[in-house]
Amino acid sequence: AQTLMATRSLGVDFVCFDAEDWGIPQWSDQADDGDSWALGAQHWAKNKPGDYAPRYGILLDMVGGQGAKFYQEGMSLQFASDIVAKVWRAARQAGYGSYFPKSSGGMITDDHIPVNQVANIPCIDIIPYYPDCEQSSFGPTWHTLDDNMEHIDPATLKAVGQTLVQVLFTEE
Repeated sequence: AQTLMATRSLGVDFVCFDAEDWGIPQWSDQADDGDSWALGAQHWAKNKPGDYAPRYGILLDMVGGQGAKFYQEGMSLQFASDIVAKVWRAARQAGYGSYFPKSSGGMITDDHIPVNQVANIPCIDIIPYYPDCEQSSFGPTWHTLDDNMEHIDPATLKAVGQTLVQVLFTEE
């Protein structure tokens, strides 16, 4: 980070959201208009400072899983395809293209939706997609007792982290 600061004058904000999974499950009889999900992001998007105007956002969601691959999420492509292209290009430049296939991974209702729709900040979602996993397309440990630190893969975290550093180094 010190090298980055010495060569660039960039601001990087970290925003943490809560109550993302509070929503009405798809098997429920209750109607869901999508507003029951991503409550922390919804609140933040409605209450961000008026002069706050970042170039874009990158949402990191479950980016440390074993065997994770980060396909291009559909809502990210819809709202911020140029940012998707930038990040996936950076992954290839950093040598982590195998973690970031240039294929679609479906559409996800996640914290990036209110950031795009309410805050009007182009934002993408880096989220794993496990197309062949029987338990869940979010991976075998998602929402189980095995969703713990024992199943975090340092190599996956490094791939995502180095990709983000590459994005920052290519920012003008």
